[in-house]
Amino acid sequence: MTTRTRILTGITTTGTPHLGNYAGAIRPAILASQDANADSFYFLADYHALIKCDDPQRIQRSRMEIAATWLAGGLDVNRVTFYRQSDIPEIPELTWLLTCVAAKGLLNRAHAYKASVDKNVETGEDPDAGITMGLYSYPVLMAADILMFNAHKVPVGRDQIQHVEMARDIGQRFNHLFGNGKEFFTMPEALIEESVATLPGLDGRKMSKSYDNTIPLFTSAKDMKDAISRIVTDSRAPGEAKDPDNSHLFTLYQAFASKAQEEEFRAELLQGLGWGEAKSRLFQLLDGQLGEARERYHQLMSRPSDMEDLLLVGAKKARAVAAPFLAELREAVGLRSFVNQAAAPVAAKKKAAKAARFVSFREDDGSFRFRLLAADGEQLLLSRHFADGKAAGVVTKQLQSGDALDVRTEALGFSVWLDGSAVADSAGFADEASRDAAIEALRVALTPLED
Repeated sequence: MTTRTRILTGITTTGTPHLGNYAGAIRPAILASQDANADSFYFLADYHALIKCDDPQRIQRSRMEIAATWLAGGLDVNRVTFYRQSDIPEIPELTWLLTCVAAKGLLNRAHAYKASVDKNVETGEDPDAGITMGLYSYPVLMAADILMFNAHKVPVGRDQIQHVEMARDIGQRFNHLFGNGKEFFTMPEALIEESVATLPGLDGRKMSKSYDNTIPLFTSAKDMKDAISRIVTDSRAPGEAKDPDNSHLFTLYQAFASKAQEEEFRAELLQGLGWGEAKSRLFQLLDGQLGEARERYHQLMSRPSDMEDLLLVGAKKARAVAAPFLAELREAVGLRSFVNQAAAPVAAKKKAAKAARFVSFREDDGSFRFRLLAADGEQLLLSRHFADGKAAGVVTKQLQSGDALDVRTEALGFSVWLDGSAVADSAGFADEASRDAAIEALRVALTPLED
């Protein structure tokens, strides 16, 4: 029997979906959910929305608009599990269990937190000015979303790859501390869809609410037509040949047209089709494809109780998975009933908790690296870049071999060398005493090391 791949996607509820959201995320996800080998979980990430937005009306409106958009777009709730994050009380409880094993050093390296700190420093503010614990611990909540349902694949943009890697780190740490030989959490993989469209907006930049250049998806046909009329084009008059490959309008048309429609439209632009008529053709194409879905959207928005019922059914399906799994995790960490409690192998647990571990990951440029983390999760080493995972694996095995370490100090840091080449580096330290203590901790961690 073929194991179904579990795919999980969260949609943050802070805005109204536009045409770029639909082409880039919603449409491909709905198509993927129709795969018989996929077990798809889609959720409204409304806890995440609270990190970014403190307007209750906006969050409530966005939850409804995004739910209606996915349902109107053809999401089959009988094939997938579609739910609100806030309807799953096991999620915040798992978040706390994971928070208790997540290393602060790991969260310090989160891109969003570091960017906020850097911005504060640049403007002369206190480094943590305006930074909430929600923003800081966002990666742990995302890890709980993913690990609760043991997702195999998590479709994300490149800016979110780090969060999936952090979910792996935190999940591995939990398994290591409490698994006693059992792997509670599946290690998720980021799924980057290179072929997914990133649509240009009215001005040619990426379609985004922050640029105010979006084309409405389901608000009304008039709104869509008005937006299309504002697409920036060049000054070539009707009758003059247009350049489809450098036309934002053509790129938008291409994202929704069949091959035959695309070729016909390209030929007409090369033959001098006027921009006004070209915009009319784009509206007709989009209206033809999205008109029925727009009607379904407005029906759903006028009957919120129907959406509420569907989401509660989805929450029931999700909790049927989450509740028994959380009970296992509570048992594992010692939150057990006083009746019939099983004796925990304390000695074995303590021994396992002392071990350091390697964590491998892949950079955006395709290279492979690893971290050596101490038992408390703090980073002892960060490797150099390797062309492939096998080469990185060979180095980790050599470091675990028990051979004498070639450690070379460099100012207030150090590097580890193998066969005449530097393979990994430490962080910088405040003074030589701290650096030397870290070298000793490294030697202890590698004598011996459990992988």
